[in-house]
Amino acid sequence: MAEVVLFHHAQGLTPGVVAFADELRRAGHTVHTPDLFDGRTFDTLEQGMAHVESIGFGEVLARGTRAVQDLPKQLVYAGFSLGVVPAQCLAQTRAGAVAAVLMYSCVPTSEFGSWPAGVPVQIHGMDDDPIFVGEGDIDAARALVTEAEDAQLFLYPGDQHYFADSSLPSYDPDATALLLQRVLELLAGRP
Repeated sequence: MAEVVLFHHAQGLTPGVVAFADELRRAGHTVHTPDLFDGRTFDTLEQGMAHVESIGFGEVLARGTRAVQDLPKQLVYAGFSLGVVPAQCLAQTRAGAVAAVLMYSCVPTSEFGSWPAGVPVQIHGMDDDPIFVGEGDIDAARALVTEAEDAQLFLYPGDQHYFADSSLPSYDPDATALLLQRVLELLAGRP
């Protein structure tokens, strides 16, 4: 079974993020859900991003790095939206990454170097999400699929950003079920 670090999105460590982690745990995986906001959650994406801007993206990355410093090197790094930033950074820069799961976001790999050989990655987003598609994350995802030897981009019909967070109005249960199935397939047999 895999050991996973799952980083939350800009609205914080919501009950929906915890519920997603619990689904992975029910499948037998060990899942860590670090709280990058010290217990704070936000009602809207805009409020969450205002908080991120107040602490700085560099601090978000630093908190993500500190969250894994005492964990084993062999980890699957996963993140929702904002959480993709530390997840992708660590997958690319911390030795021992087993895999990566990037949900609703993707950063150009050049931000952190290049994609490491032998590290599979899945990217998940909705095909009409104004953030994932409209802000260019889908282009970074397609470039990553071309660059990495084992990379998959999964697009789901819809225009929601936080579609796998069951505690938010944007939740899409059908898309989430398929996303979860695909993530569990990736995790199957991983240390």
